[in-house]
Amino acid sequence: MSTGKAAKLLGVSVKTLQRWDREGRLIPVARTDSNRRLYTEAQLREFIGLRKAASEPTRIVAYCRVSSAAQKPDLVNQRKVLEEFVVARGLANVEFIEEVGGGLNFKRKRFLELMDDIGMRKIKMLILAHRDRLTRFGFEWLEHYAKSHGCEVLVLNQERLSPEQEMAQDLMTIVHCFSSRLHGLRSYRKKLHEVLRRDVGHALPD
Repeated sequence: MSTGKAAKLLGVSVKTLQRWDREGRLIPVARTDSNRRLYTEAQLREFIGLRKAASEPTRIVAYCRVSSAAQKPDLVNQRKVLEEFVVARGLANVEFIEEVGGGLNFKRKRFLELMDDIGMRKIKMLILAHRDRLTRFGFEWLEHYAKSHGCEVLVLNQERLSPEQEMAQDLMTIVHCFSSRLHGLRSYRKKLHEVLRRDVGHALPD
């Protein structure tokens, strides 16, 4: 078949096929007398299969997290339980990621690297002791994101591996966040009062 028909079957442009030929990724089986590329359906189907296999995620990752350095014994315990689970399931070549950071912090270094790898379809399965090890809030969206990129999320749901002090610490963080916002609104209102008194001659009603 011609380059145009082959490109349509593969869902790419003619220029992409030409580039793949130059790079040696997909070489036409023959050329016409006028030097036009020719492909066979069997060749293209084989190429599609190879591309699909190459893009399938292969890594299995077990992610462990605690909120502070003082909770590192919990991190050790968390990993131990995950290791026991991995062995029981017969899973091989599992990567273990350990991180110290709050569940409300979405800028954790290892967490961001994990999300990037999932987005690039590098991870086949993500194993967690408990859903809040990945994040305290918004787990459903992150689970959807992972699944849409070919990554299965497996949660052991080990409640004892989610320390109560972490929950208290996260709640304190939320309270502090909203308290800071409230304080900021009060400061803003005060400044607005001052501006209106100076420029307009009256202030907002309390």
